[in-house]
Amino acid sequence: MNKRILRLAIPNIITNITVPLLGMIDTAIVGHLNADGGTMDYIGGVAVGSMLFTFIYWNFGFLRMGTSGFTAQAFGAKDMNEAMNILSRACFIAFAAAAALILLQVPISWVAASLIENKNSVLDLALTYFFIRIWAAPATLGMYALKGWFIGMQDSNTPMFIAIFINILNIVFSLWFVLGLGMKIEGVAWGTVIAQYGGLIATFIFFFAKYGKLLPLFNFRKSLNKTKMLEFFKVNSDIFLRTLCLIVVSSYFTIASSKMPYPLLAVNTLLMQLFTLFSYFMDGFAYAAESLCGRYVGAKDRKNLRKSVSYILLWGLVLSLIVVGVYALWSGDILYLLTDQQNVIDAAQTYLGWTLLIPLCGFVAFLYDGILIGMTQSAIMRNAIFIATALYFAVFFLFRQYIGNNALWIGFLLYLAARSVLMALFSRKLIFGKGDL
Repeated sequence: MNKRILRLAIPNIITNITVPLLGMIDTAIVGHLNADGGTMDYIGGVAVGSMLFTFIYWNFGFLRMGTSGFTAQAFGAKDMNEAMNILSRACFIAFAAAAALILLQVPISWVAASLIENKNSVLDLALTYFFIRIWAAPATLGMYALKGWFIGMQDSNTPMFIAIFINILNIVFSLWFVLGLGMKIEGVAWGTVIAQYGGLIATFIFFFAKYGKLLPLFNFRKSLNKTKMLEFFKVNSDIFLRTLCLIVVSSYFTIASSKMPYPLLAVNTLLMQLFTLFSYFMDGFAYAAESLCGRYVGAKDRKNLRKSVSYILLWGLVLSLIVVGVYALWSGDILYLLTDQQNVIDAAQTYLGWTLLIPLCGFVAFLYDGILIGMTQSAIMRNAIFIATALYFAVFFLFRQYIGNNALWIGFLLYLAARSVLMALFSRKLIFGKGDL
């Protein structure tokens, strides 16, 4: 079981680490533009433009998560007809959603313009980036669906190779367009578009090479079966609401920080990077949980379902303890890698203790997200995060006038802990109970 978990988790960890590289690469390239002394404006434009896409695409995370759970169950049941129907269903929804985004790009830009101040033309540059990169929506959302399908088929290597390939393409074309052809921020956007479509083509090549024998099972009409579509949307609507709560909590963390005295916004942003770094590693094991738990639910194998959950939670605990140790010993060095502002680093030391508790409070929540997605028990995730989100806001608003920034961190830790405890409790009988699955 440990070999199965690591075989799935390690490629997913590598894939996750490449995710922020797209934004970092774009930022690094425009960071070397000196046109009219506007380097910082270009960096701001890419940052705001990338944020818009992060917000948009995060809401479509259900395409990957819902697809992986259903596919893993079909794989476990050895029902390859249904596995192909799930892929067809997910791709249909992905491409329909992408078409809607392209058609609605102007209204989306109006919303963005109403929320973002056009300081030093940063918004103008961000919208230039947006109106080009939006044409990559079919490739991006299509790969969400395909990645979820690969994970459900117990294949973590293919998404890893594709993610690496996309980043290589992005570097090559963005450098060529910007530094070679002098295209500025437009070159960065077009480099990303080409990289995304290159990734989609590579994904199809991998699919035909590894799973081409399943093509005769493709039946578009059956994939749009009304009952199956309703089931797919039911699970994905729960995942969407869960993701919406994640966005609300993380966004409000930044909003609340921005209203606090200087330099607490910078401090909290810096310390949250430690949480983000931890999440990349833990999500790798959550993806492994999606694959394995879905597989054993599909096979109606409660014994191996229990075993996989127990082993995955043990791996999560071990990794969390290691991360706590690393942060406790070398957090100062990590902070210096992220900033050279001594006043921010000094202020961060006051709140560093809270970040040391994040892995222990949150690892169960990360892993149970994967476990429940694999089991397609999305309602449990939804209900748990509703309660946890309410607790987060209640704690912050009740105690902020007394303990300030500490209330924000305590609320966030309780939010993670509540999700962990509630999902474990709500799903205990499903996983560890008796009888058939």
